Amino acid sequence: MGSIVIELSGVSAVYEGERTPALHNLSLHVGSGEMVGIVGPNGAGKTTLLEVINGLLPITEGTVQVLEERVGSRSHRLRRRIAYLPQDMFFSPDTPFLARDVVLMGRFAGIGPFRPPRREDHEQTMQALIAVGADELSRRPIGRLSGGQQRKVLLARVIARQPRVLLLDEPLTNIDPEAKEDLSHLILEIHRQLGLTTLFVSHESGPLLAAADRLITVVAGRIIARGMTEPQPVKVQ
Repeated sequence: MGSIVIELSGVSAVYEGERTPALHNLSLHVGSGEMVGIVGPNGAGKTTLLEVINGLLPITEGTVQVLEERVGSRSHRLRRRIAYLPQDMFFSPDTPFLARDVVLMGRFAGIGPFRPPRREDHEQTMQALIAVGADELSRRPIGRLSGGQQRKVLLARVIARQPRVLLLDEPLTNIDPEAKEDLSHLILEIHRQLGLTTLFVSHESGPLLAAADRLITVVAGRIIARGMTEPQPVKVQ
């Protein structure tokens, strides 16, 4: 493991209106360049873990640090260095944006409010689309693309953002088997070529889980197993 990029120490978190913590006294260290897979049953806290790292959910106990900065409600600058792809991010058929516009949105955090995109932003957008093999989709409405094509475009947006940390929540969900295989290898290539530190949630076996440096199993907001090479059945007490 290289230098620590993500560090959670004794972290607990509760969603508003809930009494039971979604995360309970959870600690985790992720080194620079690592790819860590997160597995576990539905409702275990896997997505919550990504949200806490990205500063989207406040914690009630413990500390969260990313790139040696403490994560909090004012971590806007830090979030520019983190790319997060939620599980349910798909576009309806009537979405008016072109694929290239969706990728360009990934540059907005670095552009600043009320400022037009620069030439560099447009160049990075096209380079990102080329990198994922989706440049031919650039002028097509995002809502008219298949699930696998939409995921490629969203990965291009991740690349255009030029992050240091990549968080993926079930990146292979709701796409056909062939697209899953293609997307798995694409994520691995992006991770390696850009030298990212990557955490991903997945419930499916395949090349993505097989290539992870480590797997951690989360149950009821706690990490109950670390370092497995294959996901194992989990008994919930």
